[in-house]
Amino acid sequence: MSNQHDFTDGSILKKMIIFSGPIFLTNLLQVSYQLVDSLWVGNLLGANALGAIAISGTIVFTILSFIIGINNATLTVLSQYRGAQDEEGLKASLNAFVVILGSMTIILGVIGYIMSPTILRWMGTPGEILPLATTYLRINFIGITFLFGYNFIATVLRAMGDSKTPVRFVLIAVILNAIFDPLFIYVFNLGIAGAAYATIVAQGTAFVYGLIHTIYKAGVPFSFPRIPNRHYVKSIIKLGLPSGLSMMVISGGVLAIMTVVTTFGEEVVAGFGAAQRLDSLIMLPAMALGTAVNSMAGQNIGAKLWERVHEIAKYGIILILLVSFTISAVVFFSAEWMISLFIQDKDTIAFGKMYVQTIAFFYPFLGINFVLNGVVRAAGAMFQIFVLNTISFWVLRYPLTYVAAYWFGEQGIAIGMAASFVVSSFFAIGYYMFGKWQKIKVVEKEA
Repeated sequence: MSNQHDFTDGSILKKMIIFSGPIFLTNLLQVSYQLVDSLWVGNLLGANALGAIAISGTIVFTILSFIIGINNATLTVLSQYRGAQDEEGLKASLNAFVVILGSMTIILGVIGYIMSPTILRWMGTPGEILPLATTYLRINFIGITFLFGYNFIATVLRAMGDSKTPVRFVLIAVILNAIFDPLFIYVFNLGIAGAAYATIVAQGTAFVYGLIHTIYKAGVPFSFPRIPNRHYVKSIIKLGLPSGLSMMVISGGVLAIMTVVTTFGEEVVAGFGAAQRLDSLIMLPAMALGTAVNSMAGQNIGAKLWERVHEIAKYGIILILLVSFTISAVVFFSAEWMISLFIQDKDTIAFGKMYVQTIAFFYPFLGINFVLNGVVRAAGAMFQIFVLNTISFWVLRYPLTYVAAYWFGEQGIAIGMAASFVVSSFFAIGYYMFGKWQKIKVVEKEA
């Protein structure tokens, strides 16, 4: 319990830094998890295998995105109950999330396993990559419950004000994956299937550890799953449905952009996959602060401390601009070296370097989206975030990327995405300043 923070009093900036630090570390470990996977696959199995896990990773995120979106509503609902000091509402809503999200994860895992070859062909996956991607994707769907499970537990703990404990879950997964990847791929000679099995074992272990810890040590009010009360189911559907659709809009947009990338062949697909690993490093501070302000603002909204909510938004933007530009500079000047860590093909490295250096300094604009959307999401503005994400990905990012790729060739992929980051940040600022998100009610007593 000592790791849990009360954000309704004390220094906002100090608590934001202290709370977001472990979230940043958790995100960094998750990226390192993907980096290790890509390093072993790229160096042991080659460019086609690296392209296969890049495409498959996008599909897993897309299939799971609806549930991830509903999970984002978990942070809003539970943090507001925590801020309002409503223990009964906290326990009942937590049970409802467990039942609903657990059931949906299993169903989508089965559908994803069956539909994997069809989805890959629909994306235009090159023939040389298709068998590898199908194998990797299907095995990942077998263990999709583990992937979602330990992320859900981490979300619950952050809603309680604890961002330190989730670091342990991810650290366990990273260490085990680093050990099992070369063991399964090379020693057991399982190829790309070995990389997928290593992922399942690592994530499954982290999930079991996290579950035991939260039940017996963290004081989280988990109970044996039971049919949830209609009041809490209604609340979850009201917030979770648009949040889930919002994530599907995001992942669908990413998937659509991947269809643009695949038109340029295997080298660009592999280079884009390696570049995505690097530009995700730039996004780590934005992701961490977005999660932190969601939890911090949620507790203060539950306690009806609106002045502190706006202070949270202000300090969040200041921090994200300072940190993002610094990291962007580091990645920009070391882009070629970093890309070459994943793959040795000259054309693949050239595309990856070009992509990263073109887009690097535009990510702070996307960081503004993360922070401001985190604040308004904490108020329960899930439908509004859905609209903003629809504009960002389907009105701006995909069309701009498609058109820029048509005009400028493969460099247009980076140009179109960079332009969309800038424009979408203005939409986020506009809604935060002029929207009616402060009037939304989330925590209401059961009738």
